[in-house]
Amino acid sequence: MSEEGKKPEDGAEAGAEAVDAAGKTGKETGESGEAAGAGASASNAGADASSGEAGTAGAREGGAGDTTEGVKSSVGEQPAAADIGEGNASEQAAEAKLNAEDAQGRGVNADPGAVAEAVKELASDAPAPAGQAAAEGAPAAAAPAADPEREAKLRAAAEARAARAAAKAAAEGKAATAEGAATGDGAAAAPSGERPARTPRAAKAAAEDAGPKEPSPNQPLLDRLVEILKESVGDDVIAEAYINEMDSHRPCVVIKGELWPEAAKVFRDHTELKCDYLRNLSGVDQETHLEVVYHLLSITSKREYGVKVKTDREHPSVPSVTSIWETANWNEREAYDLLGIDFPGHPNLTRIMMPDDWVGHPLRKDYEPLDPEV
Repeated sequence: MSEEGKKPEDGAEAGAEAVDAAGKTGKETGESGEAAGAGASASNAGADASSGEAGTAGAREGGAGDTTEGVKSSVGEQPAAADIGEGNASEQAAEAKLNAEDAQGRGVNADPGAVAEAVKELASDAPAPAGQAAAEGAPAAAAPAADPEREAKLRAAAEARAARAAAKAAAEGKAATAEGAATGDGAAAAPSGERPARTPRAAKAAAEDAGPKEPSPNQPLLDRLVEILKESVGDDVIAEAYINEMDSHRPCVVIKGELWPEAAKVFRDHTELKCDYLRNLSGVDQETHLEVVYHLLSITSKREYGVKVKTDREHPSVPSVTSIWETANWNEREAYDLLGIDFPGHPNLTRIMMPDDWVGHPLRKDYEPLDPEV
């Protein structure tokens, strides 16, 4: 038989082999029907060829089509991106390439360009790994990292403000309840089981309703002090006498300024008083007037007395008692320096804290500094 008569048969055999290889490749990739059909078409094309070159071309065409379709079929029906793990797409591409090489080993002349094209399509269609996608999207979606310490401080400050607001509202509610109870209008009722807080007016009304207040334990000392001063100085020496309950029930008297030097001598020299120590002297601005406060102590009897001497605000002046209690020296200078109170009879009444050329007296409530920053 001539060489030309064998070529068509060889083309047919090559087509059959292509069919077989295509069928196996299709089974491996889940698309055997499409691969077999493509191989059969290539076989028919090879059988109808009139020369060996035509059969060979048909076989090559069938093999290339089979291989390309087989590779594409391995990636055509991909599962959802959520079902593919990282690196699974690259494994499928490698498997498809191996199938194409296996087909070549069985006698199918696959076109390397077609195989490379199919693998390239696979790589472009496959979803990117989750880590890579997250890295690529990070710049766009990244938000500035929050400072946990700053957030905690802001949260604590907000909670503190809320707590203060709640406490203030509760205190106002209690005050309103007590006010209503004291006035008898009954407009606000205190919560059950909770005793409303008393306002000063309510406390005063309750004290008046409770009856006369018990006298202070030092009331006899105050009464005796008033008697001694009136007997020694005169009936008009005392402007006011009272017990300072907030200061351990201290007996206190308000002495008229012009009679203060004589009354001071009585405090020091009288046998029942013997106030031989001036514990403290201080000036006070009461806005309507100025006053000097003395705290006297008897070292012998341990008794304490309080004395106030009021003076005019425009021209404040209180007689000095430095000759009676030497500790009054620097204290009177301080009251003069900071409040502008004059102490006639003082041996050296000069500033003791501020410079001599200082303008004004800093502890007066109407003081306006020349330099606000000082």
